Amino acid sequence: MNRPALPWDGGCRCGKLRFRIAAPPMLTMACHCTGCQRMTASAYSLSLAVPTEAFEITAGESVLGGLRGDIAHHHCPQCMSWVFTKAKGLDWFVNVRATMLDDATWYSPFIETWTAEKLSWASTPAVHSFPEFPTFDQYGELTKAFAEAG
Repeated sequence: MNRPALPWDGGCRCGKLRFRIAAPPMLTMACHCTGCQRMTASAYSLSLAVPTEAFEITAGESVLGGLRGDIAHHHCPQCMSWVFTKAKGLDWFVNVRATMLDDATWYSPFIETWTAEKLSWASTPAVHSFPEFPTFDQYGELTKAFAEAG
């Protein structure tokens, strides 16, 4: 499915925390780790990595929840929806929860991570699967392949 024209808007369940994405994602992902399973109360989390300079909070402010420290999970303080994640030392991108987009109908994960912890019945249409996270070297190849796939 074709992606809608940018910018893309999104927000939490109650609408108090809103954001805008002004550039295409570098990668789309599904994470099967048990942490994501517990934070989403589902089989996996869905996210898109967007350049930090292309991500803007347009209403409200986030609060930290979930893990704290090197990984910061940002939530709406009102409804506690998990909206985005930032990782210390990886300041060039923000991982936005795909289902927080106003229109996520186009979304499909290109890679899936932490399949070593996935629930036996869970599956995705991801093109690439990894038992944990890909190595840093692999991310360059993956983002290039994602961009070429359109």
